[in-house]
Amino acid sequence: MSIPLSPILLESRVIAVLRAADASYLRPAAEALAEEGVRSFEVTLTTAGGVDAIAELATSLGPDVEVGAGTVLTLEDLDAVLAAGARYVVTPHTDPELIRAAVERGVPIVPGGLTPTELRTGWAAGASAVKLFPASAVGPRYVKDLHGPFPAMPVIPSGGVDRASAGEWIRVGCPAVSLGGPLLGDALSGGALGALRVRAREVVRSVREAAAEVSGG
Repeated sequence: MSIPLSPILLESRVIAVLRAADASYLRPAAEALAEEGVRSFEVTLTTAGGVDAIAELATSLGPDVEVGAGTVLTLEDLDAVLAAGARYVVTPHTDPELIRAAVERGVPIVPGGLTPTELRTGWAAGASAVKLFPASAVGPRYVKDLHGPFPAMPVIPSGGVDRASAGEWIRVGCPAVSLGGPLLGDALSGGALGALRVRAREVVRSVREAAAEVSGG
């Protein structure tokens, strides 16, 4: 049995992927994004000091924001990020053992895959949703095609989702979208937070409008 995606993510529908050479830039960027309506943050373990950064953000951003861990590759990674306060985990690959371990620990997990076999394997193992990665290799129509044989499988695209296409992924049935560079830009290397806010507003508006169309509202 899978652990459901959080209400925070299902409402905001945007995951900001935080990957930086210097973790000191994470908190200012995350605070700016949260103020603009992006409330789910995936701190990748490829970020220097990633586990410590998860702990800091988890305690500083408040209850209306959730901090997760990305690039979780092993059971050791899983336990480390959960101890730091991660509220969900994301993997770049499909590992049924890791998925089952996350379910046993009561944490949502979103494993990565590209082919129907990989994605279905992750979903069958207990994933909360599956991450279509790299999404740039296929496009939104691929999700529509996947929902033919797998109508109940939640698919979150990552890798190549940009501000212009974010809403289209929601229109084909994705519960959320995951964005890194197209949203963060140079904000995690000292870039202007004002420009980050503009990009965030654009993504949030696009996703909200698409969600309203899907729901008929």
